[in-house]
Amino acid sequence: MAITRIGNPAIADQRGVNFRNIIINGGMDVAQRATSTSSITGNGYHTIDRFQTINTSLGTWTQSQSTDVPSGQGFAKSLKMDCTTADASPASSDLLQLRTAFEGQNLQYLNFGTSSAKSLTLSFWVKSNKTGTYTMVFFHRDATKQFSKSYTISSANTWEKKTITVVGNTANGIDNDNAKSFDIWFNLGAGTNFTSGSLSSSWEAETEANYAVGQVNLADSTSNEWYITGVQLETGQVASDFEFLPQDVNLERCQRYYYQITGNTSGSTSFGTGFSNSGTQNYANIFFPTMMRAIPSITSSSGLQVTDANSYTINATGASVSQGHLNGMNVVLAVSSGLTTLRPGINRMTNLTSSHIAFSSEL
Repeated sequence: MAITRIGNPAIADQRGVNFRNIIINGGMDVAQRATSTSSITGNGYHTIDRFQTINTSLGTWTQSQSTDVPSGQGFAKSLKMDCTTADASPASSDLLQLRTAFEGQNLQYLNFGTSSAKSLTLSFWVKSNKTGTYTMVFFHRDATKQFSKSYTISSANTWEKKTITVVGNTANGIDNDNAKSFDIWFNLGAGTNFTSGSLSSSWEAETEANYAVGQVNLADSTSNEWYITGVQLETGQVASDFEFLPQDVNLERCQRYYYQITGNTSGSTSFGTGFSNSGTQNYANIFFPTMMRAIPSITSSSGLQVTDANSYTINATGASVSQGHLNGMNVVLAVSSGLTTLRPGINRMTNLTSSHIAFSSEL
């Protein structure tokens, strides 16, 4: 019997996964960096993979991966924003958002820039103690065009499903490359620079004043919390049931943009074997679990070590890259002294969950 698929059947795989959801990690299941981060006052990826926080001086926040989810919907995790320092009077340039972005080469089937441009429907589950109007932006980055919309949280502390549809952009195409071409922004608070205009009725040139018209200020009290899960963006004008992917598939899709090796409490963790290039450097190859979007940057914590062939362990003072490509990197750990040139060595991290080395090719 033939299987009827919807969405983007060109990329359905042998397991019958349709990948109709453009959002990666919309169920908030993967959190490689951390499951909770406090004292957030600026921009960055903090917990849930593929979801970036934008905070330009609008309160202080704790972001976490929560187990508070809509009952009976199949979700296990959500993203929680918790206000820990309030800002009841935002400056005109203040802005608080949650963003996720997409490569242009994954969006060619939307047919933007043609008369066949497909409509997009965004659906998600949301919950907050602060009711009222919230806003979000569909941002076509290649064309610098936006479509701003609103939704209402009607009942405090109650999970509600929201659905928002926009027409396709017939005027402007999407670049066929691995760069950031399209974003979804969830607004949580904004100053007057972003609220003094009007919401979009069609695709329009980027206009900051139209980003967040009518938006409540989630930062006005330390009692405020906001949760989201089940984020799905798909073609058409009707929201389908959330597409649950196998955990390994979801993780691999996230690791295209960020891959982190983390220590554990049961013992030290090895993350590459190689040799000492000098008395102060050990070179070791690391291979990524999937091809990354671009050659990644590297960051690391304290707690890194080198163990040579004689089981002599030396604490590292830092990590850098000798050579890098999409499938792996030659990582150099620096030590103050004590290595023997050309002797085999292992790069390790101590038995702490805070010890890590990470590779990022985020959009």
